[in-house]
Amino acid sequence: MAVVEPSSSLEILVRGPEDFFIWNGPPFPSGEPGVKLDRVPCTSAKFSDDGSKLMVTKSDSVISIFDCKTLTEIRSFDVPNVLAAVISPCGTYLQTFQKCSSPQHKNVVLWKIENGESAYQLFQKNMTKVTWPSVHFSSDETVACRLATNEIQFFDPRDFSKGFVNRLRVPGVAALELSKAPGSYVAAFVPESKGMPASVQIYACGKDLQSQPVARRSFFRCSTVQLSWNSGSTGLLVVVQSDVDKTNQSYYGESKLNYLTTDGVHEGLVPLRKEGPIHDVQWSYTGKEFAVVYGFMPAMATVFDKKCNPLLELGTGPYNTIRWNPLGNFICLAGFGNLPGDMAFWDYREKKQLGTTRAELSVTSEWSPDGRYFMTATTAPRLQVDNGVKVFHHNGSLYFKKMFDRLYQVDWKPESVEKFGDIEDLVKAVDSVKIDEAKVPGKGSKATQAIPKATQAVSKAAQAVPKATPANPPAAKPAAYRPPHAKAAAVVQAELFGGSPSGELSKNALKNKKKREKKKQAEAASAAGGS
Repeated sequence: MAVVEPSSSLEILVRGPEDFFIWNGPPFPSGEPGVKLDRVPCTSAKFSDDGSKLMVTKSDSVISIFDCKTLTEIRSFDVPNVLAAVISPCGTYLQTFQKCSSPQHKNVVLWKIENGESAYQLFQKNMTKVTWPSVHFSSDETVACRLATNEIQFFDPRDFSKGFVNRLRVPGVAALELSKAPGSYVAAFVPESKGMPASVQIYACGKDLQSQPVARRSFFRCSTVQLSWNSGSTGLLVVVQSDVDKTNQSYYGESKLNYLTTDGVHEGLVPLRKEGPIHDVQWSYTGKEFAVVYGFMPAMATVFDKKCNPLLELGTGPYNTIRWNPLGNFICLAGFGNLPGDMAFWDYREKKQLGTTRAELSVTSEWSPDGRYFMTATTAPRLQVDNGVKVFHHNGSLYFKKMFDRLYQVDWKPESVEKFGDIEDLVKAVDSVKIDEAKVPGKGSKATQAIPKATQAVSKAAQAVPKATPANPPAAKPAAYRPPHAKAAAVVQAELFGGSPSGELSKNALKNKKKREKKKQAEAASAAGGS
């Protein structure tokens, strides 16, 4: 596998309590990052998805837009009483939400960054995770829409003065998710109502194709959903979460992973091999595979292809997070939050584990745009102590560490993946993973990587899925928990009958056992002679 040459274009945004600055990304020639942009006062900062613009919110209700190439301010917006702001994926529009005073006051404004003028305004009573941002854009900004009562309203992203150019009637719709590039589909979530199950429906965004959904899936016991589109807009992963687990196995409720395709070929559950919650799911950059961390602890991690066939097992452990690097060749499997921070790094193409390490108390984690470095950070206000940032190599070895008195944010500047690798080679590498009849394990590396056909039973497919070989041997399996009274009873039993608390016989007990066996044999022989 060709190694990508180090790139000097990587940048890291670091924000403290009062300001932010931008580092030059790794590799660091002197062991320390160089400062590309020194401290700029702010209360928040956010890159556009394509990395072309940087939105900076200041304490005096002023929002500034920086050009990321020159790192200079190109536009400033004065928005009194602003409560939230978001920049569009390609950095074309700025969307702001102000504290509303009356319905006549249009408190949501869409600003055109190029000229600083208002492109669209509307009234919105409150702001939640579902209702904000009000106007949704596809990642290529070719489609724009907003959620309204019982319908989805579409705009022309090049000219919002036209108003709604199309309306999609979806009774009871409560949330939506536009597909990524190309933005050709929209997923609508309708919650349970009056005994009717909840559902997720996929509609084409073309004006002539919106009469009926191209795919649909219904769910009972559904409180919320998480919708995740792949690159290419061909598949949608739906994590269905219920507040109550009917089996009483989990305090946090029940979750299921569903998969829908825009061609209608697959509409159902992903065949997972272990019961328990869905901790995390992520698509690869190509959109041809997705990885899932699931099940009661120790959780299991599996990579599936776009037909829901298991491709690779990543083992089990204290994990709840998975991160696929932008080039699709490395995977980080980690356990953050209430877990101790164990991380396992995998080479997906070679199907092997590269190394393991630990990053305790990590709040955020992400691969660098070139896919060669993995960064974790401990930030406030989630944690008020031990704030800092760590950068690891792709194999898990620590490359850089820096501590801060108070750290609020650390982000890579987004970059186009095509800038760091040949995507055509990556797609060919993914397509070369053939799904064939399972062979007997142990007859070469190719045999251990064989995958069953989709037409076989799920149980046989699960048995034939290859398990990547870890670089480090797994630790010994811990013994089952035994309560104190059971341990005390074992000690008393050992004293009375000559055994040991661990279940092994002592020397005296073994000697007495042999005597008893010889005595029984002698009695049996004498009884046979008398008869």
